[in-house]
Amino acid sequence: MFLKCLMSCSGPISALILAHEDAINRWRSVMGPTKVYKTKYEAPDTIRGMYGLTDTRNSTHGSDGEETAAREMSFFFPEFSRKEWYEVEEEKFRKGQIQLDKASFVHRLL
Repeated sequence: MFLKCLMSCSGPISALILAHEDAINRWRSVMGPTKVYKTKYEAPDTIRGMYGLTDTRNSTHGSDGEETAAREMSFFFPEFSRKEWYEVEEEKFRKGQIQLDKASFVHRLL
């Protein structure tokens, strides 16, 4: 479970927490390499390959490790408790007992 954040210095952001085994590596793979010029040629179907403009305006952000993810989650979601999530909700996600309520964009217990 790790933070994913679509950022822009010139507009709004959407910050999300992704929950999945190996979430950091999987998200970083979807984003593509940080160097946008290189990414446009080597990984054009990634988010940065499609939408990145420069290395500093690369359209997306993802934590590079668990410590960074924890720090970023507490910044964007101060009410979120990783400890409580693992103790109470994580098993329910694994068992498929929680699904996304698309209307409110919130996961709910079935």
